Amino acid sequence: MIPLKFVLVDLRRHWVGSLVIILLIAGATALGVAVNLQERALRLGSAQAAERFDLVIGAAGSETQLVLSSVFLQPSPLTLLPGSALAKLADDPRVAMAAPVGFGDSFNGLPVVGTIAAFVTDDGRVELSEGRVFETVAEAVIGAKVDLALGDEVKPLHGTAGEGGHTHTELKYQVVGRMGETGTPWDRAILVPIEGVWRIHHMGDGHDADEHGHAAHDRTGEAYEAERGPAEMTERIGPPWTNPQGVPAIIVKARTIADAYRLRNEYRRDQTLGVFPAEVLTRLFSTLGDVRTVLAAIAFATQGLVAAAVILVSVVHLAQRRRQLAVLRALGAPRAALFGLVWFEILALVVSGVAIGVALGWGGAKIFASWVSDASGIVSPVVLTWEDGRLALGLLAVAAIIAVVPAIMAYRQPTAIALRS
Repeated sequence: MIPLKFVLVDLRRHWVGSLVIILLIAGATALGVAVNLQERALRLGSAQAAERFDLVIGAAGSETQLVLSSVFLQPSPLTLLPGSALAKLADDPRVAMAAPVGFGDSFNGLPVVGTIAAFVTDDGRVELSEGRVFETVAEAVIGAKVDLALGDEVKPLHGTAGEGGHTHTELKYQVVGRMGETGTPWDRAILVPIEGVWRIHHMGDGHDADEHGHAAHDRTGEAYEAERGPAEMTERIGPPWTNPQGVPAIIVKARTIADAYRLRNEYRRDQTLGVFPAEVLTRLFSTLGDVRTVLAAIAFATQGLVAAAVILVSVVHLAQRRRQLAVLRALGAPRAALFGLVWFEILALVVSGVAIGVALGWGGAKIFASWVSDASGIVSPVVLTWEDGRLALGLLAVAAIIAVVPAIMAYRQPTAIALRS
């Protein structure tokens, strides 16, 4: 048999052709691995983000938009639920927690979300990393990745800066706590009492509000503060359902799974909508799966082209080395050794290409996951699994079969003819 050292020396002599084959294989492998890793990472990250949201209830409309807005904090106007819906859920014996979620304002590009203290701590199951939960209307708790410190002030902006909104002057929030990191968009949110959102939009004084929770009239913040008095803004908060106003969504934790299904069915009517975020994500994943199938088909086709290129390059490479192989045969090297030399060389190229491709695919998926995290706040875990290992082993198995073709050609090459050429 030809020793491994001879194979390595031979590959080094023909390094240009070897490098081309390795890069072709690495590119095809990287594409397939990256598609698998990123699809899985998005699925795991989204599922983690929706884990604490058992049931979401909103006004009739799009299920997907309700979940994207309430769970993933994607800005979009939602029709308000009447305050009576919140009061009814709070009094329902099947409900362990009914947390209103009100949004529409921002601060330095971060969403300001109105809710209740029980939601911040997941009804007492989660401890803050710093400080405490809000206790007055003018206090706030920030997400783990919000670049603020305890004691800082937050002056909310109506809408976002890109929408040309105005800064609310009737209420400033003081940061009193910070949540632990969750790997979700809520790490970059500012949570305030829902009463503050109602008052800042003049909804708690008997005036009408539009469907987004903003006052239908156009009073300035200074006039509103003068009318109500600044001391009222620092009063301690109580249960919001004692005088509930409209909210875009309500996060519900049912006491049992059966209660959750009953509540969802009960609120899936003409005026209201009850959804399990996990069900909505399943449908989104199915759409994502269709995209993944297309990308996987492209990756498979690319790998087929690479396989054809490997055969072509190997045959050309073999033709250029006919004389060298013939000399080895004349010196007494058995045909099986020539077969092994060519087969091992091609397999070594494929192994190198697959290894580099897996590393490139993993690195590309990590970079893309980091970009997704920066854009949405969703941490997408990129991990290699046995499924990815099967892909790599499959490529190696196919390569081992393909390598037989040029190896047989070298095995069957007549020595005398090759030496005369």
